Amino acid sequence: MSTSILLLTAGLAAALSVAGAFKAPRLWLSFVLVAAMASLAAAVGTLAGGGVWELQSGWTIGGERVHFRLDGLSAFFLALLAVIGGTGAVYSQEYWTDAAHPRSAGPGRAWWSAMLTSMGMVLLCANGLHFLIAWELFAVTAFFLITLERRWREVRDAGWLYLGASHAGSLCLFGFFAMLAVRTGSWDLGPMRDRPELAPLFWLALAGFGLKAGLFPLHIWLPSAHANAPSHVSAILSGVAIKMGVYGLVRFSGWLPVPEAGGWVVAVLGVVSAVLGVAFALGQHDLKRLLAYHSVENVGIILIGLGFAMIAAHHGHPAWGALALAGGLLHVWNHGLFKGLLFLGAGSVLHATGTREMSRLGGLWKAMPWTAGCFGLGAAAISALPPLNGFVSEWLVYLGLFDAVNAHDTVAWLAIPAIVLLAMTGALALACFVKVCGIVFLGVPRSRAAESAHECGWRMRGAMLLLSGLCVAIGLVPVVFWPAVQRAVVEWRAVEAGVEAPLMALAGCNVVFAVLAAGAGAALWWHVTRRGIRRAPTWDCGYAAPTARMQYTAGSFAGIITEWFAWILQPARHRRAPEGVFPALARQDEHTPETVLEKVVQPAGSVVMTLSTAVRRLQHGRIQSYIVYLLLGLLVLSVLVFAWASSGSR
Repeated sequence: MSTSILLLTAGLAAALSVAGAFKAPRLWLSFVLVAAMASLAAAVGTLAGGGVWELQSGWTIGGERVHFRLDGLSAFFLALLAVIGGTGAVYSQEYWTDAAHPRSAGPGRAWWSAMLTSMGMVLLCANGLHFLIAWELFAVTAFFLITLERRWREVRDAGWLYLGASHAGSLCLFGFFAMLAVRTGSWDLGPMRDRPELAPLFWLALAGFGLKAGLFPLHIWLPSAHANAPSHVSAILSGVAIKMGVYGLVRFSGWLPVPEAGGWVVAVLGVVSAVLGVAFALGQHDLKRLLAYHSVENVGIILIGLGFAMIAAHHGHPAWGALALAGGLLHVWNHGLFKGLLFLGAGSVLHATGTREMSRLGGLWKAMPWTAGCFGLGAAAISALPPLNGFVSEWLVYLGLFDAVNAHDTVAWLAIPAIVLLAMTGALALACFVKVCGIVFLGVPRSRAAESAHECGWRMRGAMLLLSGLCVAIGLVPVVFWPAVQRAVVEWRAVEAGVEAPLMALAGCNVVFAVLAAGAGAALWWHVTRRGIRRAPTWDCGYAAPTARMQYTAGSFAGIITEWFAWILQPARHRRAPEGVFPALARQDEHTPETVLEKVVQPAGSVVMTLSTAVRRLQHGRIQSYIVYLLLGLLVLSVLVFAWASSGSR
């Protein structure tokens, strides 16, 4: 079936799904799945065929002809959108039902369809004006999905913060596309690498797309939006929505010339985002907020690959640059899969217990073995442990960085610390998810909510199992997915031919590792069932009658590591020490603020609001005062002109 027919089918199915969203949830799901499968087929066909699909219609929107383009790069992101969009729709049928959410379930399905459609349009539009329209529709639909539970103030605050940040990014992108259209004489988009005068526009693109990607320190909207949105919405926000920002950076760094400093800036921002993202994650006690900060970390890893690819293009090293870019692009897929899995797992925990606070959970693996298993697999994947997909993409980034060091030029001065800090990021991510899995799923329940937990149904379970299977598949047989990665890399500007990597050796090692792990697990299971084990509460510390309060908490588990980053985390501690021989009450609470938002953005915003309030007092309606303002303005202007003329006469 041709790409045109597949994309037309996807568009019609998406439009019909909106009509069935309110009264026919099963029909809505059918249309969404048809749209997702048609989009996936179009993306796979483009990635496998190696061609470029274009459509220039006679129809106009805003005075500009409709121009669609699907190439290897946009198809790469479209495939991820189709998988996560369809999986999240299935999950939502059980997670966000009409019975539990009668007021928001129907609108939520409609906004879900609209968001998927608008993101698909962003990937297809090859006209700057239409790209901006699709981008703004995408931002608005995401706002309504984030605020589905708008009766809670924290949800509303998260939504408004997201919308404000999105519009700030949109202003940057409006300036970017408008100046691009002025300088080229057209809104049409395409390769323009032979126009060096366009290079300074890259900084506007970095600001606009970096805000959407959640790049540190532009991530201020991300933690609260991911934490307060419904979990299937959090999955698509983290798995796909922030990748639209990554897509914009990859796309326009390939189509347009980039300043020589651009690659260095992107690489440094990537390293900073990776390290500080995982540091902030370690300080969180809210399960979904913790996962949100790991999105900042993984976007940093992706941009390390992109940044070094841009540096390689400027230094004439396309081979290792393409390898770093391949690792970054594959990590786009991998992060979408395992982060979607983790958010769906967190949603299952929230659905069963009603809380996101890890200090109120514990012992859930007994009641929720499927959720615990899927979440544990996602935790291993995001920690880049073999034989899963996260290991493959990070390994490719490492290969590119090691080749950069072997180049023996100025690039090595950045590649060496990037390697060290990327390794530290992986170690900290592993420590963070040991904490999460230990606190949430092991031990004994810390509250009645955890004691009454139950496993989710098969729709939620099936969505998690599908993403788990894809994480395993990319890890064990990366050669199957490698042609798609090569196609996306070739579409970028840095290489003229495909990139090669020793994936067969990696796949062999991963298979051996998987077999050994399965054998060890089977041997342990046989030992436990055959000989039995003595059961006792986890972490009982030798007490004769331990209680749930004697277990490690989320704060104490990572306390030593978070102290290393106290300079940026700035944790707030509230402690009530025990008093007397037999103390009745003692308590210690710790809260890690969003440092950039609370310590930088909010104070700056307060200053701006104070100034605007003061200026507003000048608007009081008295015409005499307005005449005085004009005279004062003319006087100041006259003084400036006289001073300028005097300096010129000398």
